[in-house]
Amino acid sequence: MINAFVLENLNTAIIALDKELRVSYMNQAAEALLDISEKSGKQLPLPHILEHGSMLKDLQRALEQNQQFTRRESEIVIHDNPVVVDYTITPLENHHTFLLLEIHPRDRLQRITREESLIAKQETSRILARGLAHEIKNPLGGIRGAAQLLDKQLNDEELSEFTQIIIEEADRLRDLVDQMLGPIKPPSMNSLNIHEVLERVIQLIHAETGGQLTIIKDYDPSIPDLPADRERLIQAILNLVRNAMQAIEQHMPLSDGQITILSRISRQFTIGNQRRRLVCHLSVIDNGPGIPEHLKENIFYPMISGRAEGTGLGLPMAQYIISQHQGLIECDSKPGQTCFHVYLPLMIEEPSANKEPSAHKELKGWAATL
Repeated sequence: MINAFVLENLNTAIIALDKELRVSYMNQAAEALLDISEKSGKQLPLPHILEHGSMLKDLQRALEQNQQFTRRESEIVIHDNPVVVDYTITPLENHHTFLLLEIHPRDRLQRITREESLIAKQETSRILARGLAHEIKNPLGGIRGAAQLLDKQLNDEELSEFTQIIIEEADRLRDLVDQMLGPIKPPSMNSLNIHEVLERVIQLIHAETGGQLTIIKDYDPSIPDLPADRERLIQAILNLVRNAMQAIEQHMPLSDGQITILSRISRQFTIGNQRRRLVCHLSVIDNGPGIPEHLKENIFYPMISGRAEGTGLGLPMAQYIISQHQGLIECDSKPGQTCFHVYLPLMIEEPSANKEPSAHKELKGWAATL
């Protein structure tokens, strides 16, 4: 019992194989890496789950020579996606299991390091932006007030036109600064169905585009309710989908555009320095032109935009809202396909909680069935 508990809580993917190289066991880390459940993968030949010629040769050699093999920084292919891993093959003397395969994803470690750096940079950028916004807002109020007083003293309509311009531009700058500041109050967390949020976003985009844009829905209905602020989460996802729609609109007719919205469960996933057993994984995929290379590293910073008329606040605001939910947004982009990945924990970590959160209690029964 203790051995099974340890195996299921390892970060290392563990796969047991019989002499025909069929899967006889895989732990949760292996399920997450291979994107397949143990129930579905059991008795499947390993080549049906992942592709790697050298690994198969090493497995055969380990069987024949009864010798352990380790290979570093080797690339395997899972569902057409290349992943860099270290792996070790160990022969076993067991009636049912002949080989033990341990896989250490290097991409995951690199991603965690990159995320920690990204989160730290974004937090610094957010603090600077908020400080700058406050500094702008104070004199802006004075300028607007002075223009209003001046307007009351003027009897010439032509001159009043100029004071009205000052007032209108001050209001426009104030609205822009308010967007930079973002929501001041902490999010109001309530249990909600993520697909209700996605359906609301799709409804809003259809209204904006007149139904011209093709939106494909690929949902996992088994995802349980998660704690979130409904209105803010709608705003964050809407910003991502609207960003995809605007990128498509700039380079092709909307009727040729396509956005795919997926929802999945990811297991043993690390956000920042927190390892989560289960997270809700959303993907927003568009067939637009892709993000220019020189913008890829900076798209989540304020005032960075690939559009001449863009404010550069949509993506930073989405990232800020998701970070308030202890989640993360990542982006992969190439010409013809851009994908924003949103990861939301299925429970919120309380810094100083003396009792088990209600969301955690709700998930316990569901998670136990995995």
